Amino acid sequence: MILSSSSLRTQNTVNILVENIQFKGKVHYMSEIYMVRPEVIMDTLSLQEDKYNDIFLVGHNPELTEIINNLIDDDFQKLPTMGMICINLDIKSWSDIKDIKGEVEFFISPKQFKYYVPKQIRTNIDRVD
Repeated sequence: MILSSSSLRTQNTVNILVENIQFKGKVHYMSEIYMVRPEVIMDTLSLQEDKYNDIFLVGHNPELTEIINNLIDDDFQKLPTMGMICINLDIKSWSDIKDIKGEVEFFISPKQFKYYVPKQIRTNIDRVD
């Protein structure tokens, strides 16, 4: 599933991404992800249905960078615009997301999008319910 900010620019970005990777899953545009404190976004994530094994979160900085730093032990300086990071979390329920640290599987810089959609995104987005 993709959870995205409800801002017009973010919706346009998600629509282009969904089209380019031929994503067939659910996309939710949420005001709960737009211009809110990171704690609100974490609360939103913690309320998601457990039937979703993976959630692709599309939002804004500095909130996303702060969420990343809450979810990993490393110090992630800044998620650049159109940058993507995949964090593996060993959780049984999304309600556990606030109580665990995950591991970074990959980070993709915006420069990698110039000519193609990186394989890591295709592989991970295809497995999203």
